[in-house]
Amino acid sequence: MASVTNYDVVIVGAGFSGLSAGVRLARDGARVLVLEARSRLGGRATAFVDRDTGELVDNGQHVLLGCYRETLAFLEEIGSLDRIRRHATLAVTMVDREGRRSRLDCPPLPSPWHLLGGVIEWDALGWADRLSCLRMANPLRIARRELEPGSREIAASPGETVENWLIRNGQTARLREMLWEPLALAALNQRPATAAAPHFARVLAEMLGPDPKAAAILLPTAPLHLMYAEPSRAYVEARGGLVRTGLTATVMVDGAAVGLVASGGDSWTAQAVIAAVPWHALGDLLVGDKARLEPTLSRARAMDSCPIVSVNLWFDRPVLDESYLGLPGRTMQWVFDKRAAFGEAASHVSLVSSAASELLDRSNPDLIQLAESELREALPSAGEAHLLRATVVREPRATFSLAPGQPDRPGTETPVRGLYLAGDWIATGLPSTIESAVRSGHAAAALAIRR
Repeated sequence: MASVTNYDVVIVGAGFSGLSAGVRLARDGARVLVLEARSRLGGRATAFVDRDTGELVDNGQHVLLGCYRETLAFLEEIGSLDRIRRHATLAVTMVDREGRRSRLDCPPLPSPWHLLGGVIEWDALGWADRLSCLRMANPLRIARRELEPGSREIAASPGETVENWLIRNGQTARLREMLWEPLALAALNQRPATAAAPHFARVLAEMLGPDPKAAAILLPTAPLHLMYAEPSRAYVEARGGLVRTGLTATVMVDGAAVGLVASGGDSWTAQAVIAAVPWHALGDLLVGDKARLEPTLSRARAMDSCPIVSVNLWFDRPVLDESYLGLPGRTMQWVFDKRAAFGEAASHVSLVSSAASELLDRSNPDLIQLAESELREALPSAGEAHLLRATVVREPRATFSLAPGQPDRPGTETPVRGLYLAGDWIATGLPSTIESAVRSGHAAAALAIRR
């Protein structure tokens, strides 16, 4: 059968940004081609089959928040809202370094009272710690106002780190360790002493808005590629598009305009091309006369990366009685029970270390021992469980750096006619999150459909 070589839009990259762009374009009547270099869809948010157990394993734990409005709209469009587990508001169980277990459970009150109410009732904190949270009310209000169009409010200065911002606003060491630092590590994938404060202020502004459900943690109840990637493929192809994997593409740039998209012996033309690849892959994707794109490519080359390391442990019995736990003050900061995503037959837990630069060069046995010992320390009930198997997943370039002094992120539109950028690293105002990726995908789709 002869293949169609002309499409309305060609998208290179099939992670959250590329697939959300493809779905939005297909919804609006465009004929779309999505190309992915890997054999499986999902980019940095996918799953693989464990060679020994046969279980699907996510390449890293991905968490959504109730404030991810574009992501939730995307999942609703592809019929996948039933593949996430929602909570009414922010609620999380923590096990501190001394092994004390406690739960932050925010009541359904208007912001910021839901957070303050939860902290006041949180028995992990002393009264000085609880009262220090009140000092964040005004910074959070400023951060909310900063989101308003035309606002000149600034909740945190660009050269200030998260740690300095929290200290300046009177947050005690205990409250930082138990609440703010775990949130910052999860959202920014960077140490509070390194990450720039405005990014964290933006996250808190979106989380702690008028709707208390915006701060709720949402977990996938299916492997990542089944949660969104394969449903996206089905959606696009049901509307006349095509999604292909295992194709490393190049995009020809002819000075002022985008040209052919090619892979091997195949080539395609389109009115618009969306490059939905990570910052470190953009330079290899584009070929030809790239002079107009050099400022963007230069910034992409200068962006530093931050790693995430995940350790999956299979036991002979369940070791968690909740779907996830926070482990503040440890190397592995969170542990997730994968039965929530993979069913009751699944036997493994996943421990995650964000901002994990110091772990990348450690051996797998060393990392497995570290994860197991921290888990058993935090959960005495796991003491009798027998470890059957373990794997380590390293993502050296999981996210881009948010340290002060990093280059400005580019916008969606480029100086090359018909070429648009999408990805969590595009200038959405958010850190490297699923929501940032989806917002960029929708923005690119909106520009591409006009052509």
